[in-house]
Formats: sequence, C-alpha cells, structure tokens
Amino acid sequence: MRAMPAIVQLQGVHKDYPLGNLVVRALRGVDLTFDKGEFTTVAGPSGSGKTTLLNLVGCVDTATRGTVTVDGASTSALKESKLTELRLRKLGFIFQSFNLIGVLNLFQNVEFPLLLQGGLTKGERESRVRDIVDKVGLTEQMKQRPNELSGGQRQRVAIARALVTRPSIVLADEPTANLDSGTGNAIIDLMKHLNETEHTTFIFSTHDSRVMSRASRIVQLVDGKVVDDGHGHRTGAAAVAPLAEA
Repeated sequence: MRAMPAIVQLQGVHKDYPLGNLVVRALRGVDLTFDKGEFTTVAGPSGSGKTTLLNLVGCVDTATRGTVTVDGASTSALKESKLTELRLRKLGFIFQSFNLIGVLNLFQNVEFPLLLQGGLTKGERESRVRDIVDKVGLTEQMKQRPNELSGGQRQRVAIARALVTRPSIVLADEPTANLDSGTGNAIIDLMKHLNETEHTTFIFSTHDSRVMSRASRIVQLVDGKVVDDGHGHRTGAAAVAPLAEA
C-alpha cells in the first residue's frame, strides 16, 4: 500500500536516438512509479539513461514507445500548450548546464519563472525571490550576472530558480556536482526540508554519495534498463556496480 498517490509513472518506456545509420537505445522498457513526496535518486554509470529519464518526466522530450504520466496526465496526449503549462506549473528543473540567461542578473534569473507563471504582485515576487536566494546563500550577489559568478554560485542560482515557483516535482541532474562540501550539504538540507514540509517530490540524477545517503529510494539504471527499482525488485544486472560508484 502506498503512503502517497503516484505522481509520475513510466510504463514500457523506450527512447531511441538516431545516430547516422545506427540507433542508440537510451531507455529500454522502463517501468517505474514515483509517489508524491518521494526523495529519490536515479543512479547508474554514464550513458545509462539517467538524464534521458529526467527529460521524459520533465516533458522536454518524448518517449519513442510507452507511456509517461505526470500528475495524472499522459504527456504524449497533451498539446504543446498544455505541456508548457505543466512544465510551468508543476515542474522545477535543475540542469547540469545551469541554463541561466546571460543578460539578466541573479535576481532577474530567479524571478523569471514567476513572471511566466503570473498571478503574483511585484512585491510578492520580490519577497519570494529574496527568501530563496537567501536560503542558497547568495544575497550579496543579487545584482551580479551569470558571467560574474563562479560555477558553484551559478549552480545555486539554478537551484533557487527551480525552487522559487514551489513546484510539485523537482527534477535535478547532478544538482550538487559543482558545489563545495559545505554548500552542497546546505542545499541538500534545503531540498530535504521542502520535501518533508511541502511534500515536494524530488527525483535526482547523481553520483554524490551525500545525496544518495539522504534519499528515501535509490533506482539503478544500467544500459537503459532498470536493474533495481528501489523497492526490492532487482534483475541480474543489479550487481554490476556498487551504489557508491554509480
């Protein structure tokens, strides 16, 4: 029996990419369910399909075959306008490449998704941005542009931008990869706090043992297949690599 309803489901999901005359099979028959309020790590070696899985759940890519359901909606059945609304209202993204807007300062980058959402006054937006920026420890850099920030600082801006809309689901691709130990632990604490108090669902792709040690569940992928679903269902490939090295 599940403590929380499923918020994400993948059923028989395949994702193929053409590469010249070849076909790269990034995901092969993935069946996974993520419940509301999970704090889950997706682990596996490079090329195992972790980022592809996050992209499908985040509606930034589509499955070749199979069904991806997010918050009760089959993503393949939604028009682009509805997918955009789903991404804007329900999802927060933390990308490895940050994807910050170079001509905007830190405050404006974090505020940007709130402007797209609408519904908040200028004062409400400012209050929310200042609160989340303070929590990631960047208040003094509020007016700086991305090219004036270190890699770790840009990562924290990306995290603040993902969290400022208070999404139902946060998808994070190596969110602590560019952070020092102290900052990384503080960010994990912040995300864990939101998970516990707001029941925000977090799905991470990570190699960071700190994140994995705090996860309520660890899913393992190898060669595009689920070898351990984190609920005790394992295949023969699950012993390929220990979790700390995934």
